[in-house]
Amino acid sequence: MRLTQILRSTASAAVVGAVAFGFAGTAFAQDQDEPTTVDDIIVTAQKREQSLQDVPIVVTSLSQEVLSDAGVRDIKDMAILTPGLTVTSTTNEASTTVRIRGVGTVGDNPGLESSVGVVIDGVYRSRNGVGFGDLGELQRIEVLKGPQGTLFGKNTSAGVINIITEAPAFTPGYSFEGTVGNYGALGVSGSVTGPITDTTAFRLYAARRIRDGFNDINIGDGPRTNLDDQNQDFWTVRGQLLFLPNDNVSLRLIADYSKRDEYCCVGTQIRTGQTYPFIDGLSEGTGQRPPAPGFATLPFSRTAYANRPTGQQIEDRGVSAEANFDLNRWGDATLTSVSSWRSWSTANGQDLDFTGADILYRVNDGEFGFEVDNLTQEFRVAGATDKLDWLVGVFATKEDINRTDSYYFGADYTPFLSFLLSANINGANPAIPVSPSIIGCFTRPGQTAQSFGACLQTGGSGRGPFGPGGAVVTVPTFQATGPGFIVGQGVRDVYDQGSESFALFTNNTYKLTEKLDLTLGLRYTYDNKSLDGLQTNINGNGATCTGALGNAAAIGGVLGANAPIFLANICLPWSNSAYANRRVAEEVNDSEVSGTFKVAYRPTDWLLTYGSFARGYKSFGYNLDRVQTGVTPNASLFFPSETVDSYEAGFKATLFNRSVLLNATYFDQTFENFQLNTFLGTAFVVESIPELTTRGVDADFLWFTPIEGLSLSAGMTYTDAQFSNFTAAELAAGANFPQLSLLPGSPPSFAPEWSFTSGFNFDRSIGSGLRMGLSMQAKYTSEYNTGSDNLPAKQQDDLTLVNGRVSLGTEDDRWTLEVWAQNLTDEEYVQVAYNAPLQGSAFQRTVQPNGTFYNPALDTQTYDAFLGQPRTFGATVRFKY
Repeated sequence: MRLTQILRSTASAAVVGAVAFGFAGTAFAQDQDEPTTVDDIIVTAQKREQSLQDVPIVVTSLSQEVLSDAGVRDIKDMAILTPGLTVTSTTNEASTTVRIRGVGTVGDNPGLESSVGVVIDGVYRSRNGVGFGDLGELQRIEVLKGPQGTLFGKNTSAGVINIITEAPAFTPGYSFEGTVGNYGALGVSGSVTGPITDTTAFRLYAARRIRDGFNDINIGDGPRTNLDDQNQDFWTVRGQLLFLPNDNVSLRLIADYSKRDEYCCVGTQIRTGQTYPFIDGLSEGTGQRPPAPGFATLPFSRTAYANRPTGQQIEDRGVSAEANFDLNRWGDATLTSVSSWRSWSTANGQDLDFTGADILYRVNDGEFGFEVDNLTQEFRVAGATDKLDWLVGVFATKEDINRTDSYYFGADYTPFLSFLLSANINGANPAIPVSPSIIGCFTRPGQTAQSFGACLQTGGSGRGPFGPGGAVVTVPTFQATGPGFIVGQGVRDVYDQGSESFALFTNNTYKLTEKLDLTLGLRYTYDNKSLDGLQTNINGNGATCTGALGNAAAIGGVLGANAPIFLANICLPWSNSAYANRRVAEEVNDSEVSGTFKVAYRPTDWLLTYGSFARGYKSFGYNLDRVQTGVTPNASLFFPSETVDSYEAGFKATLFNRSVLLNATYFDQTFENFQLNTFLGTAFVVESIPELTTRGVDADFLWFTPIEGLSLSAGMTYTDAQFSNFTAAELAAGANFPQLSLLPGSPPSFAPEWSFTSGFNFDRSIGSGLRMGLSMQAKYTSEYNTGSDNLPAKQQDDLTLVNGRVSLGTEDDRWTLEVWAQNLTDEEYVQVAYNAPLQGSAFQRTVQPNGTFYNPALDTQTYDAFLGQPRTFGATVRFKY
C-alpha cells in the first residue's frame, strides 16, 4: 500500500482499539460486527507501527477511548492508568516531575534534563512540565518503561511518554465539548477538520478551561488578596496541515500555542514545629497552623498560609514539520524528517517562607522564572526486507535556557532571625538550632523591639524572649549601625545555559529464523554545554555577612561552639557576600555510546519470550541555583552525566482466541551518578549519588470478555529500589552528606514497593439508537516517601485512587453526555513534602552516637506539603459530526 493511502485511512480515524492494559484502564471501541482483539493494539515504540505483542519491551498503550473515559487531559491525569508511574508538581505547574519504576528527575531546576522523556508527535520535549497543559485531541499515549537510549530524541534513562495526537482528516468533521464541575470548573473545547483541496487537509483545535483553587489561603500580613490557590486558568490552540502531493510524499505541519495565568502553588503545614511562637507573634496570630500537642503530625487540611502572591504565567509555543518520502529505489524504505522549534517560558511569584509572616518572597515581575528555546532536527531512513527491519538516523538539537532568580526580604525577616538567635543563645530551648540573625536592635514597623523581646543591642546587651529570668547576653560589635537586612529586593541572579547535541543512531531487527529475532540498537551522542551566569547581591545585601566574617574571632569568644554555625547561617545563599557580582563561566563537552540488544523467541503463535540489555544516558549539566555549601569564587556548578544499565526478561501471551493479553517482565536496572536534585532547606542541591538500583516485575492483563461491550484490565509493578551505601567522601560536596545521610542503603523517594491498577469498561447499545457506557479505573500504591532526603515526616501512607464515569449518547456519537468523578473517594494524600525554610532543623550538625545524622527527639522542623488533588466531579457534553 502506498504511503498516501495509509495516511488517508489512518488520518480519518484512530487506530481501532488501541487499548490500555496493565491495570492501566481499558478501551474496547468495538466494531459492532467484529469484536476487538489483542491484535488491534498498535504501538510505535520502535518508530514503526507494530502489534504490541510483537514488541520485546514493556509498553503501556492508552487509546483515545481510554484517555477520554479516564478524563485524561495532561500527563498527571494519566498516572492512574499506568502502574509504576507517578507524576507530581510543586511550587508551580512548570515544576512537574514524572517517575517510572521509582526513578525521575525533580523538575524544580531547569538545569537538569528529565529521566523520563516526553515526546509529542515525534518532537522531543526537554522538560516534563510541557506535558501539564491540555494535550488536545489524542489518538493514543504510549508509556515506554526502562531506558530508551536509541530512538527517542535525546537519551532518557528511565522511560518515555510518547504522545500521538489526531492528524487532519480528509473526511469533514467537527466536534464540541463543554464541561462543568465542582470548584467552579468550566471548560470548552472544539475542533474542525476536513479537506482544503484533494491533496491538503487541516485540523484546528482550541480549548479554554478555568477552575477555582483547591486550597483556602490565610493571607496573614498581606498584601496578597487571593483567598484560594492552585486554580486553573488557561487556553490553548493547535492547528495542523497535512499535504499529500503524490503517492510517495506526505508533509504534516503543526503549530500550537498555550498560555496559563494562574495562582499556584502554596504548601500547607503538615507539622508545625517550635518556631511557631515567632511567626505567630510577627503575623499577629495569622501566620501558621497552630502546632499539635507534642508537635505531632497535624490533621489533613487544605488551608494554607501565604501573605505574598503566587501568580504563575506559562507560555508554550512551537511549530513542527514531519515529512515522509517513499524511496522506491531502496525497495520498501521511507525517509522521515522531523523539524521543530519550541519556546517555553514561565514567570512566578512565591511566598518563600510559606507562612502569613512577611519573611522572604519572590515577585512575579519576570525576575523569577526561566525560558527554554529549542531547535531539533531528525532524519531517519527505515526499511524492511524478508529478513531485516532496519533503521538509521541522525538527530541534532540546540537549546538555550535563560533563568532569572531573585529574593526579597520582607519586613519580618530581620526580627524573625533575631528571635531564633535570641532563643538559642539564652538557652531557653536548646532544641531550636542556632539560626541566622543580625546583632542589633530591630523592630517591626509599628512595634518596639522590647515588645517582642528581640533586642540584642550592638556592642551592648539585650534580653532574649525566652531567657531564663530574662538573662542578659553581651554580644560584641561587628556592625556599627543599621537596621539589619534592608527590606526589599536583595538578590538578582541571571543564568544563560547553551546546549548543542548531536547523535547518530541505528535500530535493526534480524529474523534469524521464523521464530527467533535479534535486535541491535546503537546510538552515539555528543553533547556540549556552556554556562554564563552572574550572581548579584543588591541594595547592600551581603554587608552583614561581611561584617560577621570580619569579626569571627570576637563572635567565637561569646558564642563558643555555636559560632561556626552562626556564621554559616548568617551567610545563607541569599545573604552571602561571596555572591556579590560573582560571575560563572563554564563549558564542558562529552560523548556517550548507548543502545540495546534484544533476543525475542516465539515458541508458538500465541507466546513471545524475550530478553534484553539496554544502556541509557542522561546528559551532564549545571545547577542553575546558588549552592548552600562550598561557595568560592571558582566553585563549579557542574554535575556529571547519569547512566543506567538495564536487563529485562519477559513474555507476552495472547490467549483464548486472541481475546486475552497477559504480559510479565522482570527488570534489573543500575544507575550510576544518579542526578539527585534535592531541597536542603535553603537551596536546591544537585548531587551525583554513586549508585541506585531498581529491580522488580511489571505485569499486565487485558480481557475482551464474551459479554458484549465489556472489557477488564489489570496491572502491577513491584519495585525494589535502593541507593548504594555511599559515604560523604563519594559526594561532590561532602558537606551535603548530613542532610542526605538517610539515603545510603534506603529506597529513593517516590519508589513504592507495590503499584496496582485495575479498570473495567462497559459500553453497548441499549436500543432506540442510544448507547450507554460505564467505566472505572483504580490505582493502589503502597507507602513511599515524598521527600528526596527521606525524612520520616514526609512518608505517604498507602493509598487508593478511583475515577469513574457514566455516559449516555447516540450510537453514532452525535452527542454524548457524561457524568464523571476523579478521586471518587476523596483520598487525602501528599504530593511532595518539604522542609519549611528557616523553621527548625531535622538533621543534626554532628554525628550522633548511633552513627546517624537524624535524631527524632531533636527534630524541630516545620514540614509543609503540596497536596494531592481532592475529589472533583462534574458533567461533560460532547457533540461530534
